[in-house]
Formats: sequence, structure tokens, C-alpha cells
Amino acid sequence: MFFQQFYFEGLGHASYLLGSEQTGEALVFDPRRDVDDYLEQARRKGLRIRYVLDSHGHNDYLSGVTQLAARTGAQALGSATADLGYRHRALRDGEQFEIGEIGIEVLHTPGHTPEHISLLVYDRDLGADEPALLLSGGALLVGDLARPDLLGGRAEAEEAAQALCDTVRDKILSLPDHVEVFPTHVAGSLCGGSIGSRLSTTIGYERRTNARLAETGTPERFVERCLRPDALPAVPPYWRRMRARNLAGVEPVTLVGEPPALQVEQVRRAQDEGAVVLDVRAPEAFGGSHVPGALNVGLGSSFATWTGTVLPEAARVVLVVDRPEDVWTVTWHLLRIGYDPPIGWLAGGMTAWRAAAEPLEGLPQISVGELHDRVVAEEVNVLDVRQPAEWSAGHVPGAAFITGAELPARLGRVPRGRPLAVTCSTGYRSSVAASLLAAHQDEPVLNVLGGMTAWRAAGHPVEVPVGAAAG
Repeated sequence: MFFQQFYFEGLGHASYLLGSEQTGEALVFDPRRDVDDYLEQARRKGLRIRYVLDSHGHNDYLSGVTQLAARTGAQALGSATADLGYRHRALRDGEQFEIGEIGIEVLHTPGHTPEHISLLVYDRDLGADEPALLLSGGALLVGDLARPDLLGGRAEAEEAAQALCDTVRDKILSLPDHVEVFPTHVAGSLCGGSIGSRLSTTIGYERRTNARLAETGTPERFVERCLRPDALPAVPPYWRRMRARNLAGVEPVTLVGEPPALQVEQVRRAQDEGAVVLDVRAPEAFGGSHVPGALNVGLGSSFATWTGTVLPEAARVVLVVDRPEDVWTVTWHLLRIGYDPPIGWLAGGMTAWRAAAEPLEGLPQISVGELHDRVVAEEVNVLDVRQPAEWSAGHVPGAAFITGAELPARLGRVPRGRPLAVTCSTGYRSSVAASLLAAHQDEPVLNVLGGMTAWRAAGHPVEVPVGAAAG
């Protein structure tokens, strides 16, 4: 049996290629939209991709199921309880099928979503009729469980949490300790509240160390714990669009055109016509000077999440990059989360913009020492854009809190009347948020370098919300 995990850090996403060494047939589980990695590895190993499926209708990225089916002729599979809009073979709970020496058992594992399935895999070459590994999707994560609160309101979330409790108790904990577990949602994903940094685990290890599993003995407590607002990260706005597209069947990408290099006057004209300038340089570079009205999302491990937070749906995007080769990296980041490719990029970068004597804006960067002095002097308002659990662990005294994922919908709730200092944990998320705020208000916006990490290191006072314990 051939088995490989594909980890994409930017989405906290893992996908899998499972292949038979006897027949050369293979299955791909939970693929992302850019499928070349799976095709390249299958080609290298002499495998033919015969099946492709998702564990569930994903909220956080666009699936590659229909893309792989179109590229390879593979048969799409899917949960029998899912309302899928593309041609597929339905899989029912308990159903078994084989790929050469590989036995696969389908487990209906609802909770994260109602239609969720996991695959229990047997390696017949080992000679024992024992499962070898579990492709768990979101049914079991490393040190955590996937959240059940993404669909519907409170009543639907409670029902999903109860279903997740039943899944863990009846389907997951009944498996032998030796079974290796390979989740789809891994470190970096917002589909869990405290996912561990390792990319796989075992049933036995989770049974002994994952406190969430022990709570299944008291379902009321389990449900309450699943839905604690301060334990769950806020989710970016683009998630609301992903699941419906995945269930309907993502339109295959045929040929992605080369985003053209644009001259300064072409960028200015595109911006006048409603295009969004997305500057993917580091916060410090953006803070020094940028195209007026540009949004800053530094190219890094969290790029897709924060781009999907601040970019409007169906945005036409012009890029400002450090290096021309970054254009294709950003293009695929956008495609993975449902945006069209950029309409172009600024040739020559900010050097060309300055040389053309175009207007410039800056985003002032202040140290935590300066922030402390200005807070004491009541010269600034402070806005914290971290996740709820981070806020609860301690923040700048007197700061306001709007988690970054909710900021685009709550711009009217931002403190006014003084310059606004925006903080996160290091200065990355706050630069994203500050660029959004600067594009929508006239009052000065400042980015706090080093964020709360630097604030604490400097020994400045920390305020803890009533009822929370300092972290």
C-alpha cells in the first residue's frame, strides 16, 4: 500500500493519496483545487487515480474533486447523506470496497457537518484483519475535534455537537489504539479551537491525551464545551461561500491566464474603475509607503485566510508584489478560496509608482513603548483584532475588541475621536486590519509593531476581561 499526506500550511489543510501496489489504482481524499501535486505523485509512482472524494462539504477552501475527476476520468464518490450537485457514487455507512490489497470501510461520522464521512483503511498485505489507519476528515483532529457550529444558528449547532458526541463515542473510541489517524484539518486550520502541531496521531494517543474525548461521557458538558464562544476562533467572511460551491460541484479550472504586468497609469485606471489594490509585501514595507487605498495582506502562511477576510466577494484585484514570481503564488491562493485570478500586477512595484510621482500613503508603525505612553496620555484609542481566546488571555488596558474576521462587517463599531492604534499578537494581522480601516476612514490609523507579544515582553500592564483567567 502506498500512502502520502499533502500538507498545505496556508489553509491548515491535509489531503491524501492512497494507492494499491498490486493494481496501480489510487484514491485521493479531500483534495484542494490545485491538483497538480496529486497528479505528479501518482505519475511518479505509476498510479492511476480511480476514485476521488471529500469527507464533507468544506467551509474553508474550494475542493478539487470535480477538477481531478475532469483531469483523470476518476469516479467521484460522496456521502449518501450529502446533497451533491455533481455526478458521483453514493457511499453509505458501513459500506466496504477494495482497491487491490487495500480495504476501505466507510464510516458516517456526523458532527462537524451532517453528511461527514471518514474512511477506515485496511492493508491486506499485513496479513491481519485489523484497520491500519483512519482518514478522519474533521471527525477527530490532533488534540482536538472539529467545530460543530459552522452551519445554522444555536439550535443547529447544539444538534451538531450532540451528533459529534455520538460519533466520537460510538465510532471513534470503538477503534483499536494502534490505528493511525490522519485528519484533513491540521495545524493552522480554523475548523478547530486548539489543534495540535503534529500532522497525524493515533487513536490510543488521543484516547489518553485529548480531553475532548473524555467529555463524551457527559453529553451536556460536551455540547457546552463545543460551543464556548471564547474557545472557538472567528471565521473569515469567505467561508460563507465555500460550502455551497463545494456541494454543488466546483467548476473545473481549465486554463488560468497569465496575470499581465501593468504600467502605473493602467493600475491607476483599474483602481478608478473599482479594482482593489492588494499589496502582499511585509507590513513594514507597506507601512513605509503604498498605493493609496491599498489593502495589505503579507504573503505568508496566513495569506489565504486574511485575503478572504478583507477582499470583497468577486473583487477585481491588482497586485503589488516584492518579486514577479510571487504573482503565481498569489493567483493560486486566490483560486483556492473562490476568487478570480488577478487582473494584473504593478510592473516595477513601488519603485515604479514612486518614479511616476504618483501619490503615496504610509501606515505609521509604532512601538509598544510609544503605544504605552500614548495610552497613558489618552492620546489614542486601541483596537485589538485577535481571536476571542487571545483577547480573553489579556489585552492592552482600555482596548476595544473586534476580532479581525468580523471587522469588515463592523467598521461602524470602531472607536472614533482619536488616532486608532491596531494590535494583534505580532503586527501581521493588525497591519491587515489597519490597511482596511485606513481605506475606510479619515482618522489616523497606526499599526503596533510586535503586538501583544512585544507588549508583554516589555512588562507593560495587561487587562483581563471579567470572568477570564490570564494566559
